[in-house]
Amino acid sequence: MAKAAITVKKLHYTYPNSANEALNNVSLTIKEQEFVTVIGQTGSGKSTLVSLIDGLIKPSSGELNVAGLKINATTKPEYLSKIHHQVGFVFQFPEQQLFAETVAQDVAFGPRNLGWPARKIEEAVNKALKMVDLPLELKSHSPFALSGGQMRRVAIAGVLAMNPRILILDEPTAGLDTQATNDLLKIIKDLNKTGTTIIMVTHQMEQVASCANHVIAMSNGQIVADTTPQQLFSDAQRLNKLSLTLPVSVEIAQFLSKNGVTLKNTEPLTLDRLADEITEAMRRKENE
Repeated sequence: MAKAAITVKKLHYTYPNSANEALNNVSLTIKEQEFVTVIGQTGSGKSTLVSLIDGLIKPSSGELNVAGLKINATTKPEYLSKIHHQVGFVFQFPEQQLFAETVAQDVAFGPRNLGWPARKIEEAVNKALKMVDLPLELKSHSPFALSGGQMRRVAIAGVLAMNPRILILDEPTAGLDTQATNDLLKIIKDLNKTGTTIIMVTHQMEQVASCANHVIAMSNGQIVADTTPQQLFSDAQRLNKLSLTLPVSVEIAQFLSKNGVTLKNTEPLTLDRLADEITEAMRRKENE
């Protein structure tokens, strides 16, 4: 049984000069090597939750345990910095934070700040670039000469160079075209397969369906669903209450079922799985 990578107990958070709680009595467990998506409308508490997990802010009350490090309202700032050795955070539009003259310098920024020796830094840079499927020949190039998708991968490589056990991504595909989105999601899924715990904030239900094995839905600072994608998308009433939509594959499958096409699985989570279901239904029809 997988160990817990993150546990959150009775977490509350109120921003300075605010009368309302951004998080209200939140508890959850994320296991090692899970792929978790965090969903919800703007202002639901998603960003606050992942900021607390990354140690960017401290809870008003309650407690977190992140990769064995305990965080509460009295945790000192210097202790919070230890979390950044375990957790990587890729902000939305991370390419806007690129600044160095070359790709290698940008990716090396974090390890160099930690005082790593030159050889270890070079090894970390090379490994991180390979993880995001960028050729090492780009190391000497300006990051600003790359495509938008490549720039984003350079920014992610800068986080991966620190070798985090847990990777948080806030809307990582925002603004990317379809091909760049698919390429980046494959990279993130591959990272998860090789042992990295992934926490991804997204508004895209197709990404929840195709990537996650654990989904956390938030509303008004509380967790309103902590479940699997299959269970979430089979509960239409809950989705409507949260103003969330079904993945296209599930919508098509349900439409076909209502119109006489018998599918064994009426909630296929991806278009590929839907295609398999339709093919199987056609074979059964031919054999009748």
